[in-house]
Amino acid sequence: MFALGMSLLPLFISPGTLRIFIFANFLAMFAMSWDILSGRTGYISFGHPFLIGIAGYTTAMLTYHLNWPLYITIPTAVVTTMIGGTLFFLPALRIRGTYFALVTLAFMELMYHSMQVVQPKLTGGTRGLSGLPTLVSGAVPNYYLSFLVMFAIGVGLWLLIRTRLGIALSAIRMDEDAVRSSGLNTTRLKLFAFMVSAMVAGIAGALYTHYLGSIAPRGIFEINFLFTILVAALLGGAGTIIGPIIGAYFLTFLLELLRPYIPGAGRYLIYGVIALVLYYYVPKGLYSLFERLRERFFRPRPDPQSD
Repeated sequence: MFALGMSLLPLFISPGTLRIFIFANFLAMFAMSWDILSGRTGYISFGHPFLIGIAGYTTAMLTYHLNWPLYITIPTAVVTTMIGGTLFFLPALRIRGTYFALVTLAFMELMYHSMQVVQPKLTGGTRGLSGLPTLVSGAVPNYYLSFLVMFAIGVGLWLLIRTRLGIALSAIRMDEDAVRSSGLNTTRLKLFAFMVSAMVAGIAGALYTHYLGSIAPRGIFEINFLFTILVAALLGGAGTIIGPIIGAYFLTFLLELLRPYIPGAGRYLIYGVIALVLYYYVPKGLYSLFERLRERFFRPRPDPQSD
């Protein structure tokens, strides 16, 4: 029903509103990517833009400098994200809690400054690279492309977390020592979660770069971008796959509603307060609220004659 309703949206809404949905679809992909690592295993990552940036800059530089076609640069960007991200993050997977979060944040800052000062002719320096080719043009084709990719990723991750592997990842979040004592290699499990997370971030980051037609360090590595990804996943419901999608749509439209009244970065303060209030009253996320409503109104009532 969700997919059918979303596929009919272009028939009823304006191209301007469709573009908001496109950004919501990309934010949903970023949030799901963060959630499959941090939401499932409990390892909070502040360095997710690092992965998105690897994918975005890889495909951008290959198309900008070498004129490689997108059907080669995008898969190359995804593989590079998985390999490059693993090389950086693998040592960090052996530490926990605050230390892991700080290390991932350090990687993001390292990437941010490297893109500006290391080989600026190659990366575009502070201005980044622009004039990049797009996969499709127009609001409707971009909407369908972003939605189909987002939906496919959501279904794939939803099926994954229902396997024994997905259950083991959730067990790490609850008690990693107990999982290790049961004979499972928790480092390999976390590495698997990270590889899946990096793959999704790579796909979303490469497509997002070519949707915008440009990439710049301040756009990808801005703290508000990181904050939005985390809030979308937590506010929607971490560890649920559907929750980050709900959170992404909620936050994207909330920011757009605030734009006419509070232009600039000030609206992030307002939406941050709204997010904190919602998180206080619904700590398990908006998805849990929908679940309670569904159980209340659609749960089959017991048959009184069965007693």
